[in-house]
Amino acid sequence: MKFVCDKGILSEAVNSVSPAVAQKSSLMALECVLLRLQNDTLTVIGYNLELGITKEIPVRGFEEGQVIVNARLFGEIINRMPQGELQFTIDEKLLMVIKGGDAQFTILGMNAEEYPEIPSLTEESSLSLSVPLLRDMISQTLFAVSQDTATPVLTGVLFETKEQNLYLVSVDGRRLALRKEPVEVSEDIRFIVPGKTLSELLKLTSRFNDEEEMIWIRAGKRHIAFECAGYRMISRLLEGDFIDYDNAIPKSYTVSVKVNVREMVESINRASILISDKVKNPIRTVFEDNTAHLSCETSMGKVSDSILVELTGGPLKVGYNNRYMTDALKATGRDQVILQMSSPVSPIRIVPLEGDDFIFLVMPMRLKDDD
Repeated sequence: MKFVCDKGILSEAVNSVSPAVAQKSSLMALECVLLRLQNDTLTVIGYNLELGITKEIPVRGFEEGQVIVNARLFGEIINRMPQGELQFTIDEKLLMVIKGGDAQFTILGMNAEEYPEIPSLTEESSLSLSVPLLRDMISQTLFAVSQDTATPVLTGVLFETKEQNLYLVSVDGRRLALRKEPVEVSEDIRFIVPGKTLSELLKLTSRFNDEEEMIWIRAGKRHIAFECAGYRMISRLLEGDFIDYDNAIPKSYTVSVKVNVREMVESINRASILISDKVKNPIRTVFEDNTAHLSCETSMGKVSDSILVELTGGPLKVGYNNRYMTDALKATGRDQVILQMSSPVSPIRIVPLEGDDFIFLVMPMRLKDDD
């Protein structure tokens, strides 16, 4: 196996696939990247049995072949080599010689046959979105993914198409996030993508600068692939029944509050100073007379604050977790939103001023009656 390639292009590829490489594994091959040369194309692959990332880059190929090498070692070598072209030669004993400028490394590779096969998709369904749009949809739902592995299906985000709309939904039992966007699809699809996969997808796509770049989503029975700009990320899907999110969202409300997101978040943050990991008292908010009165009382002291709002209905007193509410407010990406409620124990709906592209729910916390 022999080829010549640009150091910068190879370095980016290796760094991009490294999140799919196992940090520590009883199977040494999973700590490696696979290099596969065909003609003038080098495919760089990382795969940890749950997530796989591949990248094809142009090279000058002289002798085809494939080899696996320790990802951490290989990445450090490439990153520290001089700029410009690098020459790679791998002999029949899997000794890899890397030359660049006056620098040269010789390292031992492993047989590529020891590397696990990346799954192929069967009975594939597909759709495409612009990269910025998909990133926006993921960012607005990922915050509500459950971290409790006791219910694996809730550790992912539901992708579902209905009536030419794509829905992304996440829920962790205390909050819900729904993001909706029109799409063109020939058939309805429904699958659940692990939250960890989507986190890595956000990191990977942050490298793309072209606002018009499209990403293809291809789903099979058990795996999903995201393809864009020469990259291919493949992940297992989560199995199980997702909650009936449509019925979980209240359809009516009696109180509507138009709030400035920045002012509301800042006020919650001030009221949260007395809250810690050990002391998780709720933020108490009373909506009345076009004002939101926020307060919190813990063993460390008391705090109160007020901001102006536009109130319809009420008055109403509610309590909520400070982090859950600020996460939802920040995820809206809007200057102003509407909070909709019916009682101190009903979910708090957060919706845009116009349209229905997102709905966030935050479950309230019961307040000790101090009246």
